[in-house]
Amino acid sequence: MFRKFCLWLLKINHWQFKGSAPHQGQFIMVVGPHTSNWDFIIGIIARFALGIKIHFLGKHQLFLPPWGWFFKLLGGSPVDRRKNNNMVDAAVALFAADPQYKLALAPEGTRSPVTRWKTGFYHIAAKAKVPIITVGLDFARKTIVINQPMNTSGDMTADMNQILDFFRGISGQHPKVIPEYIPAKTKKSS
Repeated sequence: MFRKFCLWLLKINHWQFKGSAPHQGQFIMVVGPHTSNWDFIIGIIARFALGIKIHFLGKHQLFLPPWGWFFKLLGGSPVDRRKNNNMVDAAVALFAADPQYKLALAPEGTRSPVTRWKTGFYHIAAKAKVPIITVGLDFARKTIVINQPMNTSGDMTADMNQILDFFRGISGQHPKVIPEYIPAKTKKSS
């Protein structure tokens, strides 16, 4: 019933889906570009409209009373950073614990323009051995574009450029330039 309501909400606001996501198995959804608070709202409505249980990560304090139940209902997974400061390992553990676990992340980590995307999603996908699905919230066409799953190849530069190329054709609520992928500098051992 709630799924039909969310489909109706998208329809009356002239939003549509292009593509689909698998209902079974695991994946990481990389959603962007993240330019406004509406991204989360459209994303949550789309999640319920798809009828797929897709999670997002949140600090464990969000899941305490009185509002913890609400964030869990929306698909939140609490991560206690006091116990493990490595978000990649914490997310990989969530995948290991549930063969149907699906996770959505905004790689910019902020609504403000950035010159470099966070790459934690890529490391999670590689370590958990799950595919990445790129999802664009295209406000210009009012379309939620769901790309085909891709597996990490081991060539992070090539994979990241492919991911970023997908988002270059997507117009966020407040359009911004999608950055080029610049590999992080590695520290030389002494």
